[in-house]
Amino acid sequence: MLTNILKLTSYRELLNAWTMREIKIRYKQSFMGGLWAIIQPFSLMIIFTVVFSRFARVPTDGIPYPIFYYTALLPWVLFTNAIGFGVPSLVGNMNLVTKIYFPREILPIAGVGAAFFDFLVASSIFILMLVYYKIRLTGVVIWIPFLLFMQIVFTLGIVLFFSALLVFYRDVRFIVPLLTQLWMFATPIIYPISSVPEEFLNIYMLNPMAVLIHSYRQIILYDTPPDPNYLLVCTFMSVISILVGYAYFKKSEGTFADLM
Repeated sequence: MLTNILKLTSYRELLNAWTMREIKIRYKQSFMGGLWAIIQPFSLMIIFTVVFSRFARVPTDGIPYPIFYYTALLPWVLFTNAIGFGVPSLVGNMNLVTKIYFPREILPIAGVGAAFFDFLVASSIFILMLVYYKIRLTGVVIWIPFLLFMQIVFTLGIVLFFSALLVFYRDVRFIVPLLTQLWMFATPIIYPISSVPEEFLNIYMLNPMAVLIHSYRQIILYDTPPDPNYLLVCTFMSVISILVGYAYFKKSEGTFADLM
């Protein structure tokens, strides 16, 4: 794996170029352009706010509904967009995969990079919301880069695994969106972590995205550092994800051209 990573670094210019290509293609001939990166999480925030503040009355532990939801939706949309861009990247570029040699993982990694660009664009609205709701960030925000890094590592493992699996089984293109939809309800996006029954909490927090979303809220909205025990579990699961996903990808890489 170390050899593969070192080889990948020698193709970093290709990775950067392909990531930029993914970003440009996403917004090519689009009237709204990069605003679509903001519209997706912002519209979900509005819907969640209306439905769960007026009808379902979901508690938010005293936090205004819009900022409560947007804090969770930003990293969640990054996760789902990375999967949406990265998983079909091999099958979507089969002519390139079958004719030219390069580390094939560049394609799914570039998809994750394009999703991260959208995340940065959507974060501009989040900064304005923090100012509007008079939420002051303190020294605990030093944890956010680590959380983002762990999320990217975990997401890359998922994307690498399923992008390779899609080459063998095209049903994956239907299974993955279904899994991400179900995954959202197993993650504290709509509801706070306090709504999870105590007896199920330890099992629930084996979900790395649950730990990450809860930690983002703790740091930004409650001015408290993330729980070290849950963060350790998240780190362990993220490392396992990238190791398994990358190992499976490289093991399968030799047969991609034949199957496509």
